Amino acid sequence: MRIATAQRIGRHVSAIGLGCWQLGGDWGDTDEQRSQDILHAAADAGTTFFDTADVYGDGRSERSIGQFLKDRPDSSAFFVATKMGRRLPEQVAEGYTLDSYRRWTDRSRENLGVDTLDLVQLHCPPSAVFHDPQTFEDLRVLKQEGRIRDFGVSVELVEDALHVLGEDDLASVQIIFNIFRRKPAEHFLREATERGVAVISRVPLASGLLSGKYDASTTFAANDHRSYNRDGSAFDVGETFAGVPFEVGVKAAQEVAALTPEGWTTAQMALRWVEQMGSTTVIPGARTPEQARQNAAVGELPTIPDGTMAALAKIYNDSIREHVHSRW
Repeated sequence: MRIATAQRIGRHVSAIGLGCWQLGGDWGDTDEQRSQDILHAAADAGTTFFDTADVYGDGRSERSIGQFLKDRPDSSAFFVATKMGRRLPEQVAEGYTLDSYRRWTDRSRENLGVDTLDLVQLHCPPSAVFHDPQTFEDLRVLKQEGRIRDFGVSVELVEDALHVLGEDDLASVQIIFNIFRRKPAEHFLREATERGVAVISRVPLASGLLSGKYDASTTFAANDHRSYNRDGSAFDVGETFAGVPFEVGVKAAQEVAALTPEGWTTAQMALRWVEQMGSTTVIPGARTPEQARQNAAVGELPTIPDGTMAALAKIYNDSIREHVHSRW
């Protein structure tokens, strides 16, 4: 497994992490034993970075990770990033206060069974939150109080990602970045790297589209966000299929699949692309232990050839750009 680091988090982490949204049950039914099997499989394969949030299953994902850490004699080897803010009944900037941060982080600390959280990220709040200097002063108070070791942000918009880079002690920015969502590569990745800010790339498989396994007739469970959030009625539509209309994405993903190097899965190529483009760590989810192992194996794959990279760019420009590039 390749190891990555960014100056401001001060820790070495696996270049391929594990996104733990699915452990909360928002990708269809799950159970605790399967969650534990996935976490341990990822760890045994070399994964050391785990990303979760307080709202994933109303804390279920955090509690699963907490049990995992309790059961691992090597628990200090793992870096857990969580997120806060989406517990607000309405997403308004006024709800992002120091008192709220204290309540949310105390709950996450209890769920995870730790005194100090490795990294807490604001969970895609309204843009006004990022433009309020008090936001970052309050996060610094959390560090001073020992509730958190570092703070970062999770964003929807590249413009917000660029703005927060002006905070000298910001540890990380989490952003959607994949073969179908390339805008962060234009300016943001370079700026973040130069400043020592970790880039955590989420939705790297475009909610599974970039596995190359779906067709126009593929369906998902009613409690899977790939069913109920296609129109963005539950949260930002960019979190589901990276904002690409499903039928468009399926067709383009089949073209992507045709470029997969021999011996790789299409999902592995998609993950290697994100890593190769300059992400600090990539956080695909996994529904099974085998998927977790296959994802971790990307950390051993060679560089994608230039010709394939150019062909992937052409698919984006021809089929995907018009649907996503200007929106996020």
